[in-house]
Amino acid sequence: MITSMTGFGKSETQFDNKKIVVELRTLNSKNIDLNIRTPHSYREIESLIRKEVNNHLTRGKIDVSIFVDNSGLESSSKLNQEVIKGYMNQLRSIEPIDDLELLKIAVRLPDTLKSEKEDLDEQEKKAVVSLVVETIQKVNQHRASEGAVLEKDFISRLEELRHLLEEVIKIDPERTEKVREKLVAAVDHLKAEVDQNRFEQELIYYLEKYDITEEKVRLKNHIDYFFEIMNQQIPNGKKLGFIAQEMGREINTIGSKANHAGLQKIVVQMKDELEKVKEQLLNVL
Repeated sequence: MITSMTGFGKSETQFDNKKIVVELRTLNSKNIDLNIRTPHSYREIESLIRKEVNNHLTRGKIDVSIFVDNSGLESSSKLNQEVIKGYMNQLRSIEPIDDLELLKIAVRLPDTLKSEKEDLDEQEKKAVVSLVVETIQKVNQHRASEGAVLEKDFISRLEELRHLLEEVIKIDPERTEKVREKLVAAVDHLKAEVDQNRFEQELIYYLEKYDITEEKVRLKNHIDYFFEIMNQQIPNGKKLGFIAQEMGREINTIGSKANHAGLQKIVVQMKDELEKVKEQLLNVL
């Protein structure tokens, strides 16, 4: 199962006279990087929100934003009547002015508004946390949907790697024979006496240096293992990344031992396909 690290979810609810909106966005990251933005009144439940996110989301850069739209007539800010009256009396003692003008001046002065912090209602706490959990579920659905697209791409590219490996297996005997023919021709060109037994030993040693049998077997095993891990029902992005690295090592070794134009061309194609797989793996959970 492939799950993407990229996801988005949005949920909203109505609580009394408030409209509460939760938005949650995730991007790729090696570890979990959580950032929470909430209204000041919800700071006391930030730890609960963080706990829910950590319980349901692993890895990725995670941004949680909570917005509150107070559509009611009540406001937590109240006029500080005593302060305003004090300002008006002081201004009146300086110069007699109409009360309406005094009021206009007084309300612009400091501390004329006071904020009354209300304790957060338990029901509202539960509503907000529940909304966060609902949003997390939407994000996970989005991640799974994105992951399904990535999985199809991986299957296509891994099957192409299998096909290219089959081409390598077909061309390898021809390559080995050509290397042997080149060495024999080079020795014949010397027109000198050669110890045939020693020559055969050196030839075998030289051909063994260019033998890619182990690399072909290991590359096939890595491709099979990639499919096996990808089909598991738990996120395994890091492990798939390690397997892709091992596949790259085998392909590079085949390329370094190729000594054959046709084989080298296939190696370039294999590297191209694998590089695209590695790029996509950066976004896999």
